[in-house]
Amino acid sequence: MTSFDSSPQLNVWRALLALAVVFVMLATTGWTALHGHRRTTPLQASLAAWQHGRVDGHRLPDPDESPTRLARFFASLTARQSAGLAHRYPLAVGNMNGAPVELRYRANRVALEKARRADLGRMHDTRLSAAGQQQAGRRMHRFESLLRGDRHILAFDPDGSGRVAEVFGDLDKAERISVVVPGVDTDLLTFQKTNRQYTAPVGMAKALYGAERAASRTTRTAVIAWADYTAPSGLGVDAATAMRAEEGAVRLNALLWALPGNAPVSVFCHSYGSVLCGVAARAMPRRVTDIAVAASPGMHASQAANLGTPARVWAMRDADDWIQDVPYLEVGGLGHGADPVSRAFGARVLSARDAKGHAGYFEPGTDSLRNFADIGVGAYDAVRCAHGDDGCRVGLSGVTTAGRA
Repeated sequence: MTSFDSSPQLNVWRALLALAVVFVMLATTGWTALHGHRRTTPLQASLAAWQHGRVDGHRLPDPDESPTRLARFFASLTARQSAGLAHRYPLAVGNMNGAPVELRYRANRVALEKARRADLGRMHDTRLSAAGQQQAGRRMHRFESLLRGDRHILAFDPDGSGRVAEVFGDLDKAERISVVVPGVDTDLLTFQKTNRQYTAPVGMAKALYGAERAASRTTRTAVIAWADYTAPSGLGVDAATAMRAEEGAVRLNALLWALPGNAPVSVFCHSYGSVLCGVAARAMPRRVTDIAVAASPGMHASQAANLGTPARVWAMRDADDWIQDVPYLEVGGLGHGADPVSRAFGARVLSARDAKGHAGYFEPGTDSLRNFADIGVGAYDAVRCAHGDDGCRVGLSGVTTAGRA
């Protein structure tokens, strides 16, 4: 394991270099603000229709009501009424925190089929360029894959680069829930990959779900692959600031507060996703017991104690991850703060042995995935610390664990 603490002079020098690169980018591309008419997105159109809708003569509730009040509304409906709402307003219901999980799955299948047909038409639209038709084809095939089998799509928005979330396991009956929050370049098309599958949200979540079941066969778990935010594209200005993280934090907390039942929740955040989790931490519900970050450029905080959460904060980084070379500073809104694996930050530092590079943390057979799984099922006595000691388990005596089967 390499040393994670760089000298202050080196950090300052890296920060200056990073700022210089950003200023060059701004000088050559410029800041642009687009004004004028904004088109209505499919999700906005569905929500607007919902707000004017009725069920058996009664107005529908405001979609921005609390999840608890929306849950009560749906509980008052018959199965026929609920199915009708999912069919008429699929994007609204499919993304509505407070709607029953199974109804959201059903609504999102309707929305995905509509999106599939729309992009199938665009594939043959001669008004589009060849590149535009090809892009429509890629999206259409992604929608087909999301419709295949009995996939549980918890959120879906086809607009722009798209947003999506998928559940593995039974969310309603889960005794432990895990949420995987990915980083840059995450969208509909990169949600799942055939090659290097464990670098994409679906592969990450499936690997974690399998590892959790292996860690405790008696614990009912559910894992959410959560790509329901607009992630930065590449390593440009968006990735160097917290703007996308702040927007995503609102969406993540909306999900966390609306999860069914009262099972403990663990959040696993990779790369820029850890910035998002750091921003979101203060407003997370108390049922979030653990926040674990890997390959983090910072959590928008100088110390774990400043995140404002009672959750345990865990961090890991493998020895050859290039993220260790970023400047762990925040200057004028650029950068994401202190290094989460440094001693000064105060997180519980985990082993990432056998993980390779920046995106290998969910690869089966690695300490990183085993550690995530042990946290996910509450088997804190089984986690492996970064330095071969018990440092990351200090203070955990008395915490309920679900040891390995």
